[in-house]
Amino acid sequence: MEEVKKIVSEIANGNVKPIYFLMGEEPYYIDRIADYIEANVLGEEEKGFNQMVLYGRDVSVEDIIANAKRYPMMAERQVVIVKEAQELVRTIEKLESYAENPQPTTILVICYKYKTLDKRKKLYKTIGKNGVLFESKKLYENQVPDWIRRVLSGRRYKITPKASQMLVEFLGTDLGKINNELEKLQLIIPEGSEITPEMIEENIGISKDYNNFELRKAIGEKNMLKATRIINYFAQNPKDNPLVVTVALLYNFFSQLLKYHGLSDKNPRHAAYTLRVSPFFIGEYSTAARNYPMKKVSQIITYLRDVDIKSKGVGASNLPQGDLLKELLVKIMAS
Repeated sequence: MEEVKKIVSEIANGNVKPIYFLMGEEPYYIDRIADYIEANVLGEEEKGFNQMVLYGRDVSVEDIIANAKRYPMMAERQVVIVKEAQELVRTIEKLESYAENPQPTTILVICYKYKTLDKRKKLYKTIGKNGVLFESKKLYENQVPDWIRRVLSGRRYKITPKASQMLVEFLGTDLGKINNELEKLQLIIPEGSEITPEMIEENIGISKDYNNFELRKAIGEKNMLKATRIINYFAQNPKDNPLVVTVALLYNFFSQLLKYHGLSDKNPRHAAYTLRVSPFFIGEYSTAARNYPMKKVSQIITYLRDVDIKSKGVGASNLPQGDLLKELLVKIMAS
């Protein structure tokens, strides 16, 4: 995120490079940089003749080079943006000749999503010398809540840890999807507000009481009644609560709990840093550790692996999701 701010700041200050090669697994920042260039580098009166958007599936590298070598019309520079450039993966190295000597009056933006250039090849080194190479890396799930907090802080909003966790659980690590939902919330919620689980439930449709986050907490507390209610809700709404997601999240929780058991220093700050979770959730691990000794946690991880296999139709006679969850819950809660 800091690298993105630096790139945007330099462009805003007029320090523009002839090539921006934007690549990587996370498309969100690739789009943000490209959109900023598209909206801000040229004036509205210049864009008609001097700004074009090409698509990798429709052009060749030779076409891109030909357009990049054009001279601007009645303007200091032109902007050429190539979206979905990963479609040119087999021929992208042909861009090396242009990168060696780029047109100084052209800003060429290559959006190379979900892939990266081979760092051993000459193209990578040449663009690094004459332009900007930006790699947008996918965030780990435990990094996304903090990303949400920082994005909202920049827009003068706050969010509770539980609310951000609900968004991650429901939307995964797709920053584009998460940002879309945050922008919807901003249209409804006044600036300066704190976004709560109730607001998430009311405006996005994620239940604040019946979700994997609450199921994990109930199991950690050995609250059989609450866990059963949640599982019954999941059984009635299987499309919104797929078993594979529930099992994966529980597996991650108990794997982390195993690490927590092994910590010599269980100070909340140290534990949060080691487990790579928010300090807000360390209390849950502490409670679960009292309820589930290390040996039991190891057994639970085995149960979760078994359910994962059964959910894929192996040795389970295609049992309904609800039955598999109930069977799993009984095994986990058994003392």
